Amino acid sequence: MFKKLIVIFFVNIFCCQFGLANIEIKARTAILQDFLSGEILYEKEPDLSIYPASMTKIMTSIIAFDLIKSGDLKLDEKFIISEKAWRLSTAGYSSMFVMIGDEVSVKNLLKGIIIASGNDACIALAEGIAGTEEEFSIMMTSKAKEIGMQDTNFANSSGINDPDNYSTVRDIMKMSNYLIKEHPEYYKWFSEKKFTWDRTGGDPITQGNRNPLLYKSLGADGIKTGYLAVERYSLASSIERNGRRLVAVGSGFETKNDRSRQSAKLLTYGLTNFDLVEISKKDRPFDSVKVWLGKSNSVKVYTKQDIYKTIKKGQKKKLKAKVIYEGPIEAPIKKDQILAKLKIIYDQEQVGEYELLAFKGVKKVNIFSRLMKSLNYLIWGDV
Repeated sequence: MFKKLIVIFFVNIFCCQFGLANIEIKARTAILQDFLSGEILYEKEPDLSIYPASMTKIMTSIIAFDLIKSGDLKLDEKFIISEKAWRLSTAGYSSMFVMIGDEVSVKNLLKGIIIASGNDACIALAEGIAGTEEEFSIMMTSKAKEIGMQDTNFANSSGINDPDNYSTVRDIMKMSNYLIKEHPEYYKWFSEKKFTWDRTGGDPITQGNRNPLLYKSLGADGIKTGYLAVERYSLASSIERNGRRLVAVGSGFETKNDRSRQSAKLLTYGLTNFDLVEISKKDRPFDSVKVWLGKSNSVKVYTKQDIYKTIKKGQKKKLKAKVIYEGPIEAPIKKDQILAKLKIIYDQEQVGEYELLAFKGVKKVNIFSRLMKSLNYLIWGDV
């Protein structure tokens, strides 16, 4: 009566004439990821240790955003500027230009960090949250480990020269993913092109965002530049187009122009050589499986997670989704009961396997109905 049932779906995607290109990115280390599928589309020495410079400020922002989300910090809360913070606004560093004794809101400090890349704002925020920058750095490193950044240590909040402030482009990518996924409302600030600080005792100061990709027609919406003499130029960047997002991180670009052009080249490569395919959305019906002796003859099934796959352009015939189960499945069935497996096949190789769960419960029919169904099966082979 029961047999393994396999239902094959050919996943429909948009195809075009572009073929897969081989590219070389002029950077010491780089990585490109399709955000929703998590697939790596390009990498060059992605685990090479780097000094992240001002890309460090992504984590500084994340710590604040997490606290705001939990209710432990408010955007209108104000912190008093210390001498240590002020000194970084007078020493030739990227600055928001705060003054000693100023009371500056968390929102302004965050925008000063994100848009103006203010090192002074980083210290002010760190001291306001943790008491000292050293304690704040411990929070940063702890958060890094929590989100899977295994090759990272933060020694300060700004990324200023320190041999103990190190990471990799892979880890910076993970950090960027966390920012975009967990704090989409604040991530929008990374795309703002200018910030005006209505400072105390002087005319307002307007500064532009240092991310060069924001000023190109590419459509980038973040994330953060970096520069240290020992590391040269770096950039964590992201673009969203037609619901698809790419995240790129590169370090060791020789010039500002290289940083801009090579990062744009990397993102364009991802857009023009690959397609993102939506397979399943979490908690939404994906398909139905047959039910035996139930008040319904079938039940819808779903996946617990969103499932996306990235494939080369023009390869739709190579992508299939298979629903596999021993069925029909005998009632009763409980809601969220695991009923089947979803296997994703690309170019004759399995590239993913996921559980399919019952979208709702199915009760067993009464004894009379069970007898009739059994009789029908014996006579007609019909369940």
